[in-house]
Amino acid sequence: MKKNNRSFPQWENNPPKKRSYRSILKWGAPDQFKHPNHRLFNMMKEKLKMTDDDFKSPIHMGNQEVLCQEASMLTKEQLQKLKEIVGEINLATDDFSRVKYANGKTAEEAMKLRRGVNGKVADAVIHPQNRHQIQQIVAYCNEERIPIYVYGGGSSVNMGFKSVKKGITLVMKTHMNKIIDFNEQNQTVTVEAGMMGPDYEHALNDAPKQFNAARAYTGGHFPQSFEFSSVGGWVATLGSGQQSSYYGDAYDLVLAQEYITPRGEIKTLKYPGTATGPKINDIMVGNEGGFGILVSLTMKIFRYQPQNSRQFAYIFPDWDCAVNTAREIKQGEFGSPSVFRISDAEESDIALKLYGIEGTPLDFMINARGFRKMKRCLFIGQADGDRDFANLVKRKVGKICNNFGGMYLTGIPVKKWEHGRFRDPYLREDLNDFGIIIDTLETGVTWDKLHQVHQGVRKYIKKRSNTICMTHASHFYSQGTNLYFIFIARMNDIDEYKLFQDGIIDAIVKNGGSLSHHHGVGKMIGPWMERHLGKEQMAVLRNLKRHFDPNNIMNPGGTLGLDTLKREY
Repeated sequence: MKKNNRSFPQWENNPPKKRSYRSILKWGAPDQFKHPNHRLFNMMKEKLKMTDDDFKSPIHMGNQEVLCQEASMLTKEQLQKLKEIVGEINLATDDFSRVKYANGKTAEEAMKLRRGVNGKVADAVIHPQNRHQIQQIVAYCNEERIPIYVYGGGSSVNMGFKSVKKGITLVMKTHMNKIIDFNEQNQTVTVEAGMMGPDYEHALNDAPKQFNAARAYTGGHFPQSFEFSSVGGWVATLGSGQQSSYYGDAYDLVLAQEYITPRGEIKTLKYPGTATGPKINDIMVGNEGGFGILVSLTMKIFRYQPQNSRQFAYIFPDWDCAVNTAREIKQGEFGSPSVFRISDAEESDIALKLYGIEGTPLDFMINARGFRKMKRCLFIGQADGDRDFANLVKRKVGKICNNFGGMYLTGIPVKKWEHGRFRDPYLREDLNDFGIIIDTLETGVTWDKLHQVHQGVRKYIKKRSNTICMTHASHFYSQGTNLYFIFIARMNDIDEYKLFQDGIIDAIVKNGGSLSHHHGVGKMIGPWMERHLGKEQMAVLRNLKRHFDPNNIMNPGGTLGLDTLKREY
C-alpha cells in the first residue's frame, strides 16, 4: 500500500498465539486491530524523528509461550482446601493463568511481558461462583495468612493486579456476572461485581424484554475501557465514563455495596439520602480491594433515549478560549452535555488526523476562517436526556461557544470520535511493536490551577526531545475538571520509562493536580499518597485498613500506599 511514495509498515493483523505473552498484553479482542492512518503515521515519524527504516522490523513482539519459573508457596493442604471450596475446575495453577491474572494494561507491564518478564504473580488463580464461596475463601485465607488479589475486567492501568505478596487471585468476571435485581420503581439495578460493561448496558437497554420494564434504560457509564472493564471495577477504582459530565462519576452512580472482608460482611443500605453519620458506602468506594472484596452493588440507572441525543462540535482560536467556554457552560446552571471534551492544540492537531477530518472540506473551512494549526482547539459534545432538555443544552452551548469565538463544525467530529472511542487503545500494539511508547496519566484540577498544571506537566514532558504530549479535559464540574495527558515517545528501556513516568507524576502534584482523577492509584501511584493527602488523612485510611483487614491479606504490597511506600512489583 503506497502513499506519497512511502510504505506503511506491515502492521500485525493476526490474533496472538494462544497462551503467549502477546495474548496477555494485547488490548481488547484478539482478532480486532486499529492501525494508524496515513496522516497520523507520517505525523508520528516527523515528530519522533523516525524514518521508514525504523518500521521495517518489529521488536519484542511477545509471541513466546508464557513460562513462570516462580514456584508456588501454597502447600498441598492449602490448595486442596481451596479446591474443596470452589471445585477443581475453578482453581488454576498453570503458568499462563498465574501470569495473565497478575497483569493489567500499564505500559510498564506491556514492556515487560513483551520481553517475557512476568513480574510478581499469584500462587493460584480462583474463579469463585458465588458470594458464599468468597466468604469461605476470605475466612480460610485470613486464618492461613494467604494474600488475596481481585481481578475484574483486566483493564487496570495502575498495577492494581500485581500479586506482590503472592497468594491467590480471584477472577470475578467468570461466574459473578449477573443482574441480581432490577427495580424500575426505584430506578436501580443490583448487579454482581464481575459483570462486564457491554453485558450490563445491553441488559439495561433491553429491560422491556429482560425485566418486563415499561422503558429501556442505560447505566450512563462509558469509560474508554468500557468493553473490557467490570461494573465492580468502575466503583472499586472511582472510575469515570466519557459521559460523566451529565450522568456522574462511578462515585455518584453507586447507591449501595456488599463486601466480604476478613472482619465479616459489609452491606450498605440503598437509601438515596440519609443522616446517620459518615456514610460507610463512601468509605468503601474506591478502596481498590484493600479493605475487602466487592461482591455486588446497587447502581442508579437512567432512561435510555438515544433518539434525543444532539451532537455538536466547535473549533476555538486557542486553549484559553476553549477552557473559558467549558467553565461557562458548566457553571451556566442550564444543564450539562454528557459528552463534553476539549482538546489542547497538540491533541486537536492529532485528532483531526485520527478522525480523518484533515484534508476534508470541513478542514479547508477551518483554515479559511483563520484557525491556525497548533493553536486551534477542538470541542466535541453531545446532549442527552429529555428531548426539550437536550435541545436546550445544545442551544445554550452554541451561544456560549459563539461568545468565545468558536466556529460550529456540525456533529461530524463527534460521530468520528464516537466511532472509534473504544477502539483507539488498539493503536498501542502497533506502536509498541516498533519501540514507541504511548501512555497516559490523568489528574483532577480546579479551574484556578488548570493552566498551571497543564503548562507545568507539558513543560516536563516536552523537555524530552521528540516527544508528543496531547491533553484533553473530558469530565467537568462547576469547580473544575480533569486533565488527561497522552504522551508518545520512542523508548525501549524500561528503567528510562519508569523514571520518565515518575517525573510526570511529580510534575502533576507539584503544580496542584490530584494524583488521579479516574484511573485510581493501585500500587503504581501508592508511593505518592502520603505526600499528596498528608499524614492525618493517610492515618485514617490505614486505621480503616487495620480494622477491615487486621492480617493485611487484602491486596497487600502498596495499594493506595496503605502498607508500603516502596515499589515492590
